[in-house]
Amino acid sequence: MTSAQSLTFHWTGWSIAFALVVMAITAALCLIAWRRSGRTVGTGLMETLRLTIVALSLVTLLQPEWLVQYLPDERPTIVVLADSSGSMQTRDVIDENRPSEPPVTRRESIAPLLAESLWAPFADRFDVVVEDFSSSLADPEQGTDLHAALSAAASRHDNLRGVVLLSDGDWNTGDPPVRAASELRTKSVPVFAAVAGSESRLPDLELVRVDAPTFGVVGKPLRIPLVVSSALPRDATVNVTLTPSEGEPVTEQFTVPAMGQLADAMLWTPQEKGEFELTVNVPAHEEEFVTENNERTVPISIREEALRVLLVESFPRWEYRYLRNALERDPGVQVSCLLFHPELKKVGGGKGYIEAFPDTMEALSKYDVVFLGDVGVEPGQLTVEDCRLIKGLVQSQASGLVFMPGMRGAHLSLIGTELEELYPVVLDAAQPRGWGSRIAAQMELTAAGRRSLLTQLEDTEDTNARLWETLPGFQWYAAVERAKAGAEVLACHKTQSGPFGRLPLLVTRTYGTGKILFIGTDGAWRWREGVEDRYHYRFWGQVTRWMAYRRGMAHGELMRLFYSPDRPQSGDTVTLHANISGTGGEPLREGTAVVQIVSPSGESDSVRLSPSDEWGLFTGTFTPDESGTYQLRLTCRENGSTLDATLSVQDVERERLGQPARLDVLEELTALTGGKIAKTGDVQGLLQEISDLPEPEPLVRRLRIWSHPAWAGSLVFLLGLFWIVRKAVGVI
Repeated sequence: MTSAQSLTFHWTGWSIAFALVVMAITAALCLIAWRRSGRTVGTGLMETLRLTIVALSLVTLLQPEWLVQYLPDERPTIVVLADSSGSMQTRDVIDENRPSEPPVTRRESIAPLLAESLWAPFADRFDVVVEDFSSSLADPEQGTDLHAALSAAASRHDNLRGVVLLSDGDWNTGDPPVRAASELRTKSVPVFAAVAGSESRLPDLELVRVDAPTFGVVGKPLRIPLVVSSALPRDATVNVTLTPSEGEPVTEQFTVPAMGQLADAMLWTPQEKGEFELTVNVPAHEEEFVTENNERTVPISIREEALRVLLVESFPRWEYRYLRNALERDPGVQVSCLLFHPELKKVGGGKGYIEAFPDTMEALSKYDVVFLGDVGVEPGQLTVEDCRLIKGLVQSQASGLVFMPGMRGAHLSLIGTELEELYPVVLDAAQPRGWGSRIAAQMELTAAGRRSLLTQLEDTEDTNARLWETLPGFQWYAAVERAKAGAEVLACHKTQSGPFGRLPLLVTRTYGTGKILFIGTDGAWRWREGVEDRYHYRFWGQVTRWMAYRRGMAHGELMRLFYSPDRPQSGDTVTLHANISGTGGEPLREGTAVVQIVSPSGESDSVRLSPSDEWGLFTGTFTPDESGTYQLRLTCRENGSTLDATLSVQDVERERLGQPARLDVLEELTALTGGKIAKTGDVQGLLQEISDLPEPEPLVRRLRIWSHPAWAGSLVFLLGLFWIVRKAVGVI
């Protein structure tokens, strides 16, 4: 930089006139005093000092400043920032001059603004620099960081004169862009924005989400929930196709409401075990413009199944008989029954029955689901220690627990034991035997029940809701006051209400690592009327598998590994749980358990799991920072076992195709910095604004002489010297 120096004053006509008058009067008085003294040298020196002090005081009133102006040697710079994030691939830019032509992508619409010929007329005044930007993520195109792009432009170019932002305004990572705009404003750097994309969403069908489970079972139907969003002006009937990487595709027809959203599910039955990818495709509609967001692919593992279920009951009521029959006929379930029949002298006897409730952790921990019927803490039934073991099984071993109360009211004796904390409902102690009626009543699904896997007895949500309205009803139900906080009510009594609203009859909750289900009626066996086992078997099969879902993620002879959430996204904290047994089968209370983690990119990490309780539960956490399939290997030094598993991590979807441009963001940036905004097809006014930018003002540094300490010190020094001279002359 070159510099220029000058001395300036801040004066007005009145201040100059005042200074001249005071100076003239002072000079006249000094001259008179010198002549009266006989023109002595001492008096002359004293009066000269007086005149100098007055003159400097008057100069102080005029505020003298020493200015140094720094002029840049380099030419001003115009930075053109071109958005290259994923949302710029949205095909929604229509040429207003040729509306019949198909739309182009946002990235294609800004391509003409990156041509050297467009900026050639500015070459004689500015250095034009074109830069792409997106984000600092592992996959940069999966995010937009406007703040980082604007801030980097301000820091890299000292003589920045303006920023041209070619973007759709969508930002989803980094700090708010207004912070960078405030920084540019202090430097008098305007932002000129060219909007890429439509301000409103064009007609489009978008497959927003596919929520497949992490694993399934050979031969068992899988429900694959999906969400389709519509920006079409009318309802659209589409044939959605689910294509596995191996096997036959499945096609189902759905109606997506106009300008709305469809949340439904498809059914797929795997025929063989292995690792699969499921591709869900929504066919392009004749009216939609954006077709790139109509397909999604998710991984899933299919395996053989061997669930172990413990069914505990007192009196062999009809619900127990048909439930036992349904579980025994399920090829993926091994059922053990414990019947505390009040008229039998001893427990057990017969195929599939055990003689006593498992009294050790090792014996009980082999069960994936426990059904507790109309039993309680009574002589010849459960004990307080049994309740403690069941609680530990659910809390630490990820097993499921199903409460199935009955007309005997024995379940109320569980209140006061450790199982009371697990109940998802508050029971009415004033009516221990529940309520009965000659007229059959029915359940009604809640909004949560319509979405739940447990209640899906038909393939689609609408037909399933209609089925629940027509299922044979029940004539007895448990006396329940309300659901507890944190519980999810799936179905209520259709007609009966209490002080807290309609009575909950189908309620779930999570406790520790396991799941709990409360069923407040014993009439599910009536669903067989006219259709045999169709709905009855399907319901209990779904209950059993849902309750044992976590225990089935990965297991070996001595170790089991499961995690939550089961479909994490990159950046989520994943909690790893491991149930580890010793070589003798007993739960391992202390030990060294390590999970080796290999990311999709090949980077390795390890997590040491810490023991949590007496049930052999070890826990630890890690945060995946990239999407894809992670390889997990659990090792334990004490039992010498190794267990391999996989974890599928989904990418955080920041850049969604088909969304409207964020005009509000770009308007805020340009307004804050004093720039201008235009569409990509109408940038002539924008270019003219850039051409009319004035030359940058030089950097000025001011030395305020009138307020500098040295100036004040000089005046004080002269006043002191004046006092000394007066005394030497003899005036004082």
